[in-house]
Amino acid sequence: MAQAVLIVDDDPTQQRILQELVRRFGYEVYTAQGGQEAIDFILGPRGKEVGLMILDLIMPEMDGMAVLEFLSTHRKDIAVIIQTSHGSIETVVKAMRAGADDFVVKPVNPERLQVSIQNLLRVNALTEEVKRLNAKVTGSLTFDGLIAESPAMANVVRIGKRAAASNIPILIEGESGVGKEMIARAIQGQSDRAGKPFVTVNCGAIPENLVESILFGHEKGAFTGAVQKHIGKFQEADGGTLFLDEVGELPPDIQVKLLRAIQEGEIDPVGSRRPVKVNIRLISATNRDMLELVRRGAFREDLYYRLNVFPITVPPLRERVADIPPLVNHFILRFAAEEGRKIRGISPEALAMLEAYPWPGNVRQLENAVFRATVLCEGDILGIEDFPQIAAQVEGYQVSIPPAPPPHAPARSEGPAVLGLDGSGTELAQIGGTGVPLGIPAVTSGGHIRRLDEVEADMIRLAMQRYRGQMSEVARKLGIGRSTLYRKIRDLGLEAKM
Repeated sequence: MAQAVLIVDDDPTQQRILQELVRRFGYEVYTAQGGQEAIDFILGPRGKEVGLMILDLIMPEMDGMAVLEFLSTHRKDIAVIIQTSHGSIETVVKAMRAGADDFVVKPVNPERLQVSIQNLLRVNALTEEVKRLNAKVTGSLTFDGLIAESPAMANVVRIGKRAAASNIPILIEGESGVGKEMIARAIQGQSDRAGKPFVTVNCGAIPENLVESILFGHEKGAFTGAVQKHIGKFQEADGGTLFLDEVGELPPDIQVKLLRAIQEGEIDPVGSRRPVKVNIRLISATNRDMLELVRRGAFREDLYYRLNVFPITVPPLRERVADIPPLVNHFILRFAAEEGRKIRGISPEALAMLEAYPWPGNVRQLENAVFRATVLCEGDILGIEDFPQIAAQVEGYQVSIPPAPPPHAPARSEGPAVLGLDGSGTELAQIGGTGVPLGIPAVTSGGHIRRLDEVEADMIRLAMQRYRGQMSEVARKLGIGRSTLYRKIRDLGLEAKM
């Protein structure tokens, strides 16, 4: 999503003041001396980066109203804040009717300007997200709606657009979580079948005895339990696209029927007396080595070549690092809206750490990591401390957990035997024949019992220290679920103190 700000003002002094303010707010800034220069910039190679414009209305040659008129027909996605002097209410109303989103009065109040920029960019980003979701639901998502800015993905987009121009069978290959289904949806949205049914089948998740019925349908009474007629996925996708995910998991007998369906353009529902014609676009996907499956006899060679007429390989996330920043921003926006959190971005240090991580689970893992960070973040910017599990695996980054245990403390998982309490109320453990404090006081220095939530917080800190932030192990040793552990960490305010 575009986050750069373009300042359009013919007054050099005012332009420099605004430029410094917006940079201080954390945004990329571009400037233009007048209306025509602003339009030229928008039409240029960096114009797509601009998400907001701060526009002076009174300028020589081409004024702000002319710029607003241009934006209304060419770049409606750019939010506009106009600058006005006191007493020019009529001008403000006219500009707002022409498409401006907000206004600031000269001299500009920094706090007022910052709030306006943040709100407008957030609204614009949410609007774009809604458009993308609607396009996905209606089957009209195109490659322009994908987050694919890296050179590695540029080739996928180029090939995908060519594939969309025909009805050729496509096999999308790539590791789990790279976004194969999104590529398939973009192919449909770019083709003449846009808006038609897009039916997804996870071939690896269907019980083997139900595969035929789910794919091809069945007649009433065809087998025990078939109390009514059921149309299969092929018929559901008639006129549109059938996406067979993990196609390498299909049983051998179903592979034969699938081959016939592709060759003849018709299917045989279970129990039916006559075949049924179907008109589908077939897109398959796999994270397996299909040639190896063919060599081992686990997949029919003739079916493989029928499916693999037009192969597309989606690279893993580690080979398209340039896609990580826009993906992170996309996920932050989505999850902040879903969870009601006021998260507005990620720190440069945390983003650099995410770019250095290899992401074995690809985009799906990145999505889950950002989701967790968004839920647990205490501020409005995601930092390194919000990704402890990632930081623990990237060299050069520190995990925000309590310091390592003292050298004399045991590293074994079973706890030492508790002897009793010392004078301060701290538990003593039997280590090498002596009592060593573990750091969990049971009573205060005044001899009063501590609050239960305070003791619980100390116990969680100790467990995270003992097991080096491995949350699954911490939860297991404490005897609680991971979701409960995360909730307690949040409720007790532990992350902010670690």
